[in-house]
Amino acid sequence: MMPDNPLVNLGELSKPATVLIEKISEAAVGIARPYQIKRVAKAEAEAAKIKAQSEIEITDLQRRAEQRRAAEDVRDQKNMEAITAEALSHLNENANPENMDNDWIANLFDKCRTVSDHEMQSLWARVLATEANEPGTLSKRTVNHLADFDKNDAEMFTKLCGFGWYINGTDDSVPFRRFMPVIFVIYAYSDIYKSNGINFDVLNHLETIGLIRLLETSYFLDEVDIESVCYYDEKQLNLKSPEGADIHLKIGCTLLTKVGEELAPICGSKPVEGFYEHVKQQWGEYLPTDEEN
Repeated sequence: MMPDNPLVNLGELSKPATVLIEKISEAAVGIARPYQIKRVAKAEAEAAKIKAQSEIEITDLQRRAEQRRAAEDVRDQKNMEAITAEALSHLNENANPENMDNDWIANLFDKCRTVSDHEMQSLWARVLATEANEPGTLSKRTVNHLADFDKNDAEMFTKLCGFGWYINGTDDSVPFRRFMPVIFVIYAYSDIYKSNGINFDVLNHLETIGLIRLLETSYFLDEVDIESVCYYDEKQLNLKSPEGADIHLKIGCTLLTKVGEELAPICGSKPVEGFYEHVKQQWGEYLPTDEEN
């Protein structure tokens, strides 16, 4: 019989994975270290047996309440351990889980312990791994925001991020690389958006739940360098301002909020076929004439 706990047979763990499990245990969220699991389970079973024998006079109502709480605890424990096990697979070799904030960890598991849907567990696992890889990347506010999402919300946001580009620029002499969905206003109902699940109702809903700001007119990014490189998935697009003039890069009607910016890189989005060419055509005035994109 396979063990219920996904942490039991993970085999030899990497150092970051071991440190992460230790860190989670330290935050007192009920995730046992792999070598403790069997011993703890046996001890708890004995304790439960003794307790049951000493509480013969408990009323039926109290007994049913205890059974309900026990069932909920088991469910929550399985969810937390499944999320932890999947998070381990997303850790980098140079992850720094030892620097994670205990309050952040406790808050995350308080929010995700009731999540049993596999796809949503995967999202929470990526959140945990992202913070372990680079502590301080995700705010507690973003974690709290995610707790209110359902599967449909996550799917809508993932579809939107499939239209996201990484754009390089300089703001107040500080280089930046921003991930931005490119949803052209006048093309908001073009086939490439509609056929991939993006329309006004979806954008309006994502704004309502605090992931984007929906603009009435098209947004232009002015901090793009005179010569810049943008990326869509693994495809690179070189931009160059004609005659050294400023680049006013048309982005469209959708801007990510701070929460949206933090969640976008880990939402699991996939590139949309033909969208690179679609955007390249719209940004045609900034394509260099002396090199191939």
